[in-house]
Amino acid sequence: MAGSGGAVGGQGAGAGQGAALPASRAPLLLVVLVLGAYCLRALPSRCPPAARAPGPAPTPAETSSSVRRPGATDLPVAIGPGRRRFPQALIVGVKKGGTRALLEFLRLHPDVRALGSEPHFFDRCYERGLAWYRSLMPRTLDGQITMEKTPSYFVTREAPRRIHAMSPDTKLIVVVRNPVTRAISDYAQTLSKTPGLPSFRALAFRHGLGPVDTAWSAVRIGLYAQHLDNWLRYFPLSHFLFVSGERLVSDPAGEVGRVQDFLGLKRVVTDKHFYFNVTKGFPCLQKAQGSRRPRCLGKSKGRPHPRVAQAVVRRLQDFYRPFNHKFYQMTGQDFGWD
Repeated sequence: MAGSGGAVGGQGAGAGQGAALPASRAPLLLVVLVLGAYCLRALPSRCPPAARAPGPAPTPAETSSSVRRPGATDLPVAIGPGRRRFPQALIVGVKKGGTRALLEFLRLHPDVRALGSEPHFFDRCYERGLAWYRSLMPRTLDGQITMEKTPSYFVTREAPRRIHAMSPDTKLIVVVRNPVTRAISDYAQTLSKTPGLPSFRALAFRHGLGPVDTAWSAVRIGLYAQHLDNWLRYFPLSHFLFVSGERLVSDPAGEVGRVQDFLGLKRVVTDKHFYFNVTKGFPCLQKAQGSRRPRCLGKSKGRPHPRVAQAVVRRLQDFYRPFNHKFYQMTGQDFGWD
């Protein structure tokens, strides 16, 4: 957004020619209105309703006994139909990386119970309290793992501290994708909701092809190394699993297998559960027993990307390269984006 602001200021300074002023600013007014609509789309949504009225806030002893390391043998024993627990594992990022696909794939596992919607507790709804958060969770039985996914956690500065306060044993899953492709996908999603949005190039750079505008969230999210630096202040690297968004498409069973290992689960979800949908360009789930059709993600997944000039793509690739290399070093994984 900073790039757009600079353009407005520059034209305003050079315009001041009596009666011609209002006409010269008319296009600028249109841009401001469109950008305003874009920003409103990005405002936080309402917090989800609780599954039931929250009970008393959990005591420290209850918190420590109900949040355990996934896969450990001392998971809390359920009483009756199970009970609501804090998540032992979170998918914390990143937006447009493949988090929804991963969550849906994991929900095939009988020992994974996951909240379907994004609660946004650790970024937008934290003031509601831990009792409210726990009330959102599905009931789990002995040996089952509770999960939720909210991709914006990874880029929220307060999230790691808040999650650590809930449980320092929380396991954290981050789905990452080539930051250039991710940014274009992010833009495509916003464009589908806000027709008339300025071009990708106009938002990604200041003053034409000037400096990359890191104030734009679509660009800023892809600075993975910077975001991970913040998380490593609270959690050791061993608490993270970094999933390749590209391999989640090309080899979903392999990536989901890594996640199952990380969570201490038996590899129940395998290649027999997937097939590649050529139309969507995305893996889908095989038809479940008793179902009439295979299950694919919604229409918004796998949507076509707008065409972006190669000069713009190359500029962004050059911009992200040093951040990508640092991220490879921090995680010990080369994702092959460069």
